[in-house]
Amino acid sequence: MGRLAVADRRALLLAAASRIIARDGIAEMTTRAIANEAGMQQGAFHYCFRSKEELLVELIRVTVDDLVTRSSAAVTMSGDLYETIRSALRGLWENVVDPADKQLALYELTMYALRNPDLAALSESQYRGYTLAATRFLEAVAARADVEWTVPVPILARLLVSVVDGLGLTWLADRDDDAAHAVLDTFARQLAGSAIGR
Repeated sequence: MGRLAVADRRALLLAAASRIIARDGIAEMTTRAIANEAGMQQGAFHYCFRSKEELLVELIRVTVDDLVTRSSAAVTMSGDLYETIRSALRGLWENVVDPADKQLALYELTMYALRNPDLAALSESQYRGYTLAATRFLEAVAARADVEWTVPVPILARLLVSVVDGLGLTWLADRDDDAAHAVLDTFARQLAGSAIGR
């Protein structure tokens, strides 16, 4: 591998770690395995990250930041309020499950962090980020559809995270796209019922 900027090497190592977690599990994610997967010498890992834990923190941060950025971008007006929410939820859903291995890796990272006292704050930070993404999503829907929510946004945001998170885990188990879309469409109708025109 030629000379790459540290940021580029970090990005390659993060992608490699995500693939290893999804394919082999977090127990197989050693610094050597990550470097090999990225096509680098092991020393390159230690040049870019002080530890595997630092990489895990960065992996969660980058993934959540990307979700927050894309959450409000998924909202465009398409017909009535229900159709707007339905379309936006489906767009958000595609970001969650494509690629599927990313979502699997995130679930495994969450469990690893919850079981590791040194990383306890990581899962809390992860879900705070998810709630921020859901809040931005709901704010974007309200602004673009010119509605107000009848339920406080923090509660709706937590509900949205719970639905998408639980649906993601179910989908990983059964890969039933039709059932997942049916759940999203039903939830879109419930969300639309929680809004009133301004």
